[in-house]
Amino acid sequence: MENSKWIKKDKKLITSISLNIVEGILTGSVLGFVFMIVDGVFNDSFNLERLMSLSLILGIVFIIRFILYSIGYTLGHIGGSSTAKDIRLTLGDKIRKLPLLNFSKYKSGEFINALTHDVNSYEDILSHKSGDIAKNITLSVITLISMMVMNFKVGVWCLIIALTIVPFMYLSIKLVNKYAQMKKEILNDNVSDLVEYISGVQIFRSYGLGGVKNKKINNSLKAISDISYKFESKVVPVGCIYNTVENLSVPLAMIIGGKQWINNGISTSQYIMCTILSFFVSQLMCTIFVDLTSYKNLMISKASMDKLVGEKEEVYSTQDFKPNSYDIEFKGVSFSYIKGSEILQDIHFNIKGGLTAIVGDSGSGKSTILNLISKFYEADKGEIKIGGIDIKDIDSEKILKNISMVYQDVFLFNDTIKNNIRFARPEASELDIIKACKEANCHDFIVSLENGYDTVVGENGSKLSGGEKQRISIARAILKDSPIILLDEATSSLDIENEYLVKQAIARLLSKNKTIIMIAHNLSVIKSADNILVVSEGQILESGSHDELIKQQGKYFTMWNSERALG
Repeated sequence: MENSKWIKKDKKLITSISLNIVEGILTGSVLGFVFMIVDGVFNDSFNLERLMSLSLILGIVFIIRFILYSIGYTLGHIGGSSTAKDIRLTLGDKIRKLPLLNFSKYKSGEFINALTHDVNSYEDILSHKSGDIAKNITLSVITLISMMVMNFKVGVWCLIIALTIVPFMYLSIKLVNKYAQMKKEILNDNVSDLVEYISGVQIFRSYGLGGVKNKKINNSLKAISDISYKFESKVVPVGCIYNTVENLSVPLAMIIGGKQWINNGISTSQYIMCTILSFFVSQLMCTIFVDLTSYKNLMISKASMDKLVGEKEEVYSTQDFKPNSYDIEFKGVSFSYIKGSEILQDIHFNIKGGLTAIVGDSGSGKSTILNLISKFYEADKGEIKIGGIDIKDIDSEKILKNISMVYQDVFLFNDTIKNNIRFARPEASELDIIKACKEANCHDFIVSLENGYDTVVGENGSKLSGGEKQRISIARAILKDSPIILLDEATSSLDIENEYLVKQAIARLLSKNKTIIMIAHNLSVIKSADNILVVSEGQILESGSHDELIKQQGKYFTMWNSERALG
């Protein structure tokens, strides 16, 4: 992701920078008019006519400068905002295309900072600093040339001092590289910790670990404070020393120019202007130093965004996905989240239409099977086929168009109930949504709310109960009307009433001609399944109907008897 790519893409930014350069030239011309006034005063050649003409010209220049500044400033903001939008869309699209395994490489704070802090820094530099740097460099060059024309010796000395920006800038950038990157990594951790804290604040408070009592948050915030202090204590002194060195050009100009003036080498007006210009240059160079240091921060933010953009995407052929059926077959499938530690080991099974249940101990690989069917992950070995088509080279979006999912942990947007359900099928009418909600047993509780279907559910459905969220999730699956439905612990952690309503909703799903795969700990829920797969330590240990598995008196038989014994 090159800076020039984004700047060239938005011509407003180029125009803004160009206008800033022209503004710098006009500002430099003002210095010439000021010299003419000073020179006229000291040489007694100043009169009312000359005063009026110079004032008129200066007035016109200032008006033009104001117009250029206003247009440049506005275009810079519009261009910066537009570029930030394009970068965010690019990063968002990139995140969407990343294999899910990549998400284990990043902390949530890295994604959040890339999309917010990094892009904001980038936008700020493009909107403000780029134009300012261009203008100030232009103005510095004009001023130094003017000084050398007016008094070559003073101008050269001021140029030499101005050029000390190079070693100081090198040292400053070196320190920024080191400490800003450290600060950024700690900031990523800090944001991840804060997101985790906010998400789990109820749990933290229940254990008396809220606020200042949370050591992890305290340590995280202290780490940010410490690295910020270290960063400023290392970088700021370099800027202060350069500022001092640069400002020495003023007394130096006064001494050199003063000697020349005493010896009648230069006029009084030249001496005064050289002194004023030396101060002007020193202030410009100090501003440039600060802006260039800020620009380095932009490059660090850019490096973080480049890292994300550089991640390999899921790459698939343009092959269509039009299966004749929605039978699902696993042939010798193995998978591991961490290399060398297989979650699934050479598993084989064939799922026909109807209800297939997957049962087994926690961590045995049940949810992983659903994730592989959904193509959230790629199998390390073996083939996964839907309707006889190997999904390995099929775009995951084409696969997911044919799948609806209902998870134990329901995710809802901070939006209305209606929009959360319509998310499954954006073109659905309100009648379609109401019909789906009636089938999912959630219509009655929705209409009992003050705003009905227009009720905003809060962040991640915080204003709804677990059972209500689950039924909305089922309504979403019903509305999508996909041929394959995956249910992952859809009835877990619900009270008796909500469990009953959710079971009814699932029963309506089962009455449709679908391929349904359901993970459940409660075996009574899946007793009537057409086929039950028993997973143990990453392998299919048993398969068959409830009655067939009971007769085998194996793992399922033991699980069934244990459940009955517990009531």
